[in-house]
Amino acid sequence: MRWDALFDDLAAQLAAAEQAEVTDAVADLTRAELATTTLVERLRSTAGVVTLELHDGSRVTGQLREVAPEWSLVVEQGRQHLVPATAVATLTGVSRFARPDVTARPRGLGLGHVLRALMRDRLPVQVRTTAAVLPGWIARVGKDHLDVEAGPGAHDGARVVPWSALLCVSDTASGAVFR
Repeated sequence: MRWDALFDDLAAQLAAAEQAEVTDAVADLTRAELATTTLVERLRSTAGVVTLELHDGSRVTGQLREVAPEWSLVVEQGRQHLVPATAVATLTGVSRFARPDVTARPRGLGLGHVLRALMRDRLPVQVRTTAAVLPGWIARVGKDHLDVEAGPGAHDGARVVPWSALLCVSDTASGAVFR
């Protein structure tokens, strides 16, 4: 009988070692997969309310409508906010899971494309920068900057905003739709 107990003990040790090896392998694979996950992929899988804290301390809270590598579109009580990815300091409400991009939308839909669409449609906007909040509309969009015009009768002309200072572009007209 002692031999049976010895072999049972050896079999149990082998099974425990194999289980520990599998557990370690799964943990290593999980860490490796997490290391390849981008913030954009996590934002795509976020279904609830998210808060984006911007570099100036202001916050944008609402539902994510669109997410791209360079920007996010957040809807807050019907008002839309285009937030450049570089303007975000921290986020809350983000899903722990990731969802890769499965849309047919071209990956090249960058911040400039969206800003040019707002310029083309001449939608009234409020542009938040690191120094000021500028109401008006987007008059020009360059490679790394945009011009905001305050409107008819404004005496100071267009304000040029480098993208590095851009924190948020929000709609001001009810029913305006950013595309």
